[in-house]
Amino acid sequence: MTDSMPLRVASAQYPIQFLNGWDHYARKITDMVAAAAGQGAQLLVMPEYAAMELASLLPGKLRSRPAAQMAALQEYLAPFLELHQALAREHRIYILAGSFPVRLANRAYRNRAHLFAPDGSSDFQDKLQLTRYESEQQLLQPGDAIKVFETGLGRIGVAICYDSEFPLIVRRQTEAGAALILVPSCTDTLAGFHRVHVSCRARALENQCYVVQSPTVGEAAWSETVDVNVGCAGVFTPVDRGFPEDGVLAQGEMNIPQMVYADLHLEYIQDVRSNGQVLNYRDWDRQTAIAAMELWTITL
Repeated sequence: MTDSMPLRVASAQYPIQFLNGWDHYARKITDMVAAAAGQGAQLLVMPEYAAMELASLLPGKLRSRPAAQMAALQEYLAPFLELHQALAREHRIYILAGSFPVRLANRAYRNRAHLFAPDGSSDFQDKLQLTRYESEQQLLQPGDAIKVFETGLGRIGVAICYDSEFPLIVRRQTEAGAALILVPSCTDTLAGFHRVHVSCRARALENQCYVVQSPTVGEAAWSETVDVNVGCAGVFTPVDRGFPEDGVLAQGEMNIPQMVYADLHLEYIQDVRSNGQVLNYRDWDRQTAIAAMELWTITL
């Protein structure tokens, strides 16, 4: 493999906090983006539901009522988007902002992650597979499109938390040219964290791509939605020549607020897909034939 200039990514282990006001939140995000850019990051990844700490700005009675809380949060959506757009422009960095429950014209809500480019442009990926809590208590609706973002860094896919646990979502993104998948996550148990962590590593292995996970961390007793947050950030790779033998390029310390950095060589992806010890990405084609095979049940 020949080296070119690497892509430096920053993945936030994002602490959920009680905010003293909008200015407190704006300072927090501004400082995080400035710190990542100061370390040479070209892409900053923030977690699922990081925006939910804005609920601390609402009256206390709303914080324990998910439906009312999401409705009230909509007043912060425009300044939230404007803040991230301005910071992406100022620091010339791509930012995957913390996901936000966005209300649509039909009054339904979706868990939406916005990706901002250095020129101020942006788009979003909606979560496609909802957890029981999201569908049964928050009454969120799933997204209806899998997207791949064409960026100055290359093609990027976003698989929001539970989405990463379903192989066909990420497979569609990598087939569309994504060599890098971003996984913003929010999990409230160690088991939940490991489900996403293991899935990220599996998606990197089977698609021979990079996967970056960014989690929320810390406790917020005032919030029903993000009351407990467990995890650590990680950057995962194919398990093949030229990459770490365990597929873990970088990983943070569990539950400690911090930024995890890694340098990615996207050109390595095409090389390993053509010349790896195994060819997982190519050999997915065989899965269609296997799925169509006759299944026999044998009694012994």
